Amino acid sequence: MLNSPDYSRVLASMEHPRSSGGIVRFGAFELDEEAGELSREGVKVPLQEQPLQILQILLEQPGKVMTREELRKRIWRSDTFVDFDHGIYNAIKRLREALGDTAETPHYIETLPRRGYRFIGAVSTGSQARSEPIRSLAVLPLENLSGDPEQEYFADGLTESLITSLARIGALRVVSRTTAMHYKRVHRPLREIARELQVDGIVEGAVLRSGDRVRISAQLIDARNDTHIWAESYERDLRDVLGLQAEVTQAIARQVQVTLTPEEQAHFAQVQSVHPQAYEAYLKGRYHANQRSGEELAKAGQCFQEAIAKDPAYAAAYAGLADSLASFGTWCFVSPHEGCGKAKGFALRALEMEPGLAEAHASLAWINAWYDFDFAAAEREFERSLELNPRYPLAHYWFGFFLGLMGRYEEGYTEFKRAIRLDPLSAVIRWGLGFMFWCSRRYDEAIESLSKAIELNPRFAGAHGVLGWAYQCKSLYEQAIATGTRYTGFWNSCAHFRSSAT
Repeated sequence: MLNSPDYSRVLASMEHPRSSGGIVRFGAFELDEEAGELSREGVKVPLQEQPLQILQILLEQPGKVMTREELRKRIWRSDTFVDFDHGIYNAIKRLREALGDTAETPHYIETLPRRGYRFIGAVSTGSQARSEPIRSLAVLPLENLSGDPEQEYFADGLTESLITSLARIGALRVVSRTTAMHYKRVHRPLREIARELQVDGIVEGAVLRSGDRVRISAQLIDARNDTHIWAESYERDLRDVLGLQAEVTQAIARQVQVTLTPEEQAHFAQVQSVHPQAYEAYLKGRYHANQRSGEELAKAGQCFQEAIAKDPAYAAAYAGLADSLASFGTWCFVSPHEGCGKAKGFALRALEMEPGLAEAHASLAWINAWYDFDFAAAEREFERSLELNPRYPLAHYWFGFFLGLMGRYEEGYTEFKRAIRLDPLSAVIRWGLGFMFWCSRRYDEAIESLSKAIELNPRFAGAHGVLGWAYQCKSLYEQAIATGTRYTGFWNSCAHFRSSAT
């Protein structure tokens, strides 16, 4: 098992005392605390008094370690003369038998050697079951507990993967990675964060990686009433990390009372293993790709190529490489053939292996538009990407950009606004919308959107450049010159913006 003082601290921070009395549900089981009865799918499960007491104590604070001494004080009175060690061993054994649990691979009762026991399953109460379902979520950046700053990419990558996995559930609106990362190391009340992001629920947690083992703790909070709904810890071999992500996603879906469609169920059931070193390289690639600079995109491409070399059947790595190369070509860091041309081959390869990969369809759509000039094919691929993952903000953003360049501005604005709803703190999406407003001569709205982009990222050169254009078009020459000057300080290599702002 992976253990560290930091991991114990995070688990402790996720403990929320639960009031006793009423109905408690976990897995297929239901405990009626007032009646002192345990049932499984409506059928009563025989359980003696001491195992039942231990279960009730552990369920008071799921995730908290209950020491053997605490159990002794609460179950056996001081004037009771028994072999305590033998008694608690038998009580835990009978409890596990009733739950179909084992000490080696626990789902509910975990033993911590020389410390005690804790309940690790997902728990809900009768009052929670009656509350309004959660329909929107934000996944806050997972905390890196390795103590190694070089492992930040791993925690950030798992955060992004969990967001992407949850976003595949059509009934949920999930805030995107870009926006979620604004709350990294931000210690503010969850209710306040949820109000800013306009979501019902918050998922937070931590990750600890040791060699080829990874442990994730996660909890779900209903931010509307600050209610702790669910918490669980998972430990897996890194090779099974994709299955772990699917398991966490499905657990959250159950807790927010979302019914998965047959297509969504099939997707989560078809999880493949991945080579640990390939997955590590893939996460590094995503980390670099999200920086969106020429230097970082080059590093991302190298990482994705390394992932493919380690695991040639890893479709996500091909999609990541296609995305990086397409961006590289679009921004003229390399020739169109070296960028979009090669990206097309990798996107098609990804779709051969995983036809339902929304990210690959979006990359192929972008390439169809910018490299092939096959606009009908581009529109089909964008629509297919969004059909597979309607919560994919990058696809909405790219599709909105494409529609705008086709002169279909109103349709484009709709896609941009959908992207912003999913990723409200993305400076790039605000820039794209501002650019489309400028193209359609809606200069006041362009200035508003581009100013918001600069507020989110003051050093975003492209936003300063287009804002200068918008000021020029309104004959606000002093503002245009000032904005253009700031632009040249951020990106001296692009002469066309300098000349436009003067």
